[in-house]
Amino acid sequence: MTIDELASTASTSVRTARYYASLGLLPAPERRGRLAFYDERHLAALQLIRALQEHGFSLAEIQDYLERVPEGATADDLVIQRVMLSPWANTRPETVSRAELDARAGRKLSKAEVAFLATVRAIREVEDGFEVQMTFPITCQLLDLDIPMDAVHDADAAITRHMDALVDDLTAVVRHQVLAPFRAQDHTDAERDRFEYSLGKLRQLTLEALVASFQRASNQAIVRALEPK
Repeated sequence: MTIDELASTASTSVRTARYYASLGLLPAPERRGRLAFYDERHLAALQLIRALQEHGFSLAEIQDYLERVPEGATADDLVIQRVMLSPWANTRPETVSRAELDARAGRKLSKAEVAFLATVRAIREVEDGFEVQMTFPITCQLLDLDIPMDAVHDADAAITRHMDALVDDLTAVVRHQVLAPFRAQDHTDAERDRFEYSLGKLRQLTLEALVASFQRASNQAIVRALEPK
């Protein structure tokens, strides 16, 4: 495909595609006389660059990231890289002022509460304010309950510990039983699109399964606690 077709397929401008190519972020095109032609690997690389930018990577960081991608990486490999970068939710952290942070909480937060929110990663202090994470509203509600902050902190630590282990296990399953078989074969554009959709759907279903499993385990724990000893 030409540079115009490449840019159109990737939903970007020709100027942007040329700029990335001039920085060496895209592989060298195939030359046929004075014309340059691009293939699926160039398209996958361009889409990966855009995904990295959406994650806040600078162009220098993107260049460093791409330099660590194996030289023989196929279009399928780059598609997988981009899909795995996709966020599990569409909500991205917002940066707010101290006053806006209080407004989000619905009341003025004490210094101790702000420090606690940072400790449990509900917020992150940055140069121009506070970066608000998805867990901020839930954590603020917990602060309003008659529950010691130490208990909330320990509960957060337990959740993080078990979630990290669970993510490691699930990642291993996806890597060995989903990604490896996909990499082992050649695919059409339609098959890549279907695979990308399937991975996205897998993420959504995994979240729903986690919630359902936690609810089931909680109910079982309550029943066991009420049983006479």
